[in-house]
Amino acid sequence: MTISTLPRPFQDLAWANLAAQSAEQVSLAAVPIVAVMALGAGPGEIGLLSAAQSLPFLLLSIPAGLLVDRWSRRKLMVLAEAVRALSLLGLLLATAGGWLSVWGLALLGFVGATGTVGFSVAAPAMVPTLVPRESLAAANGRLELARSAAFAGGPAGAGALVGWAGAPSAFVLATVLSVAAVVLMLRLPEPVRSNAAQREVWHDLRDGALFVWRHQLLRPVLLTSVAWNIAWFVLQAVYVPWAMKQLGLDAGAVGVTLACYGAGMVLGAMLASRVLRAVPFGRAVGLGPFTSVLASSVMLATIIWPNGALAATSFFLFGAGPILWTITQLTLRQTVTPGAKLGQVSAIFMTVNTGIRPLGALLGGAVGEAFGTPACLGLSTVMFVVQAMLIVRSPVWRLKALPQHHDSP
Repeated sequence: MTISTLPRPFQDLAWANLAAQSAEQVSLAAVPIVAVMALGAGPGEIGLLSAAQSLPFLLLSIPAGLLVDRWSRRKLMVLAEAVRALSLLGLLLATAGGWLSVWGLALLGFVGATGTVGFSVAAPAMVPTLVPRESLAAANGRLELARSAAFAGGPAGAGALVGWAGAPSAFVLATVLSVAAVVLMLRLPEPVRSNAAQREVWHDLRDGALFVWRHQLLRPVLLTSVAWNIAWFVLQAVYVPWAMKQLGLDAGAVGVTLACYGAGMVLGAMLASRVLRAVPFGRAVGLGPFTSVLASSVMLATIIWPNGALAATSFFLFGAGPILWTITQLTLRQTVTPGAKLGQVSAIFMTVNTGIRPLGALLGGAVGEAFGTPACLGLSTVMFVVQAMLIVRSPVWRLKALPQHHDSP
């Protein structure tokens, strides 16, 4: 199914998603490069920046998810993206005015991620209201393809712009893209929803958490995601300093290696529908975790062979496999979760999965400072092995097809 055959409101959401994701990826790639080049940042400082950029997911995902079930999802997405645009404008002014500091970058990263939280929680909850159930996998695939394109173009563009035209140019591009996303989202309709009785916030929160934890399919997906995010952010905390200081890459080359992650995502998203037709659903879900183990092993090999091509290959694999995980587990969540709980469940997953990222980032920075980057690369590989074992030992691995109805928890 092509995007043109999906409903027009979803197409508007997909284009807004592309602009918003592109703005985020340009910024996320540019900040650590600027920190290393302009401030001489090492693993500890980069870990701090990563923690600041991920802490709002821990603090705000649940409130945002509860708000999604109570307020206009379109308005929440517009407001969230406007907050991110303001943070990007702040980064532009700081770099252009020479007011850079690690703590300043961390504060603006925190503000920008606050906007990302609102957008990221509302968008998955909105998709089932815009497309029929049988088109969910296709719709999620289109959104992930857009995200993949952002991951491919954002880091490469950020690295090239920082290297050729200076840091401010990257943040100009990011700000323009974020503002464009706001304009596109203003066109989105607000689907009519039933006026369900509003209960106490903590009652909804408890119900959502219990629903996820007791569900035989959702619980292992959640635990696998937790282990993956810890491993990924341990790696992210040390990669840019490692690449620039030990692998000998400049800003442009670092951007290219990071863009290989997005290139892998594009390929994985394009092949997702074929993979889902070719293998049982549970095996398709497990492809991402197992590919992550392979990708981490390739990155570990740069300790022995310090080569930018190996790093690029690792990021490509990290993109190609886990994007299948993202599409399949999201479709599974949307299928087995009742519509009235979509915001709650999305918030629980966002809080736990991305809220664990500050721990991974701080852990990576601390281990890198105390024992060196090779120790971080080894630790991340161990955690990637753990997440693969979690999913293969779960009922998800044995699914032959996507469940046909909302399962009971």
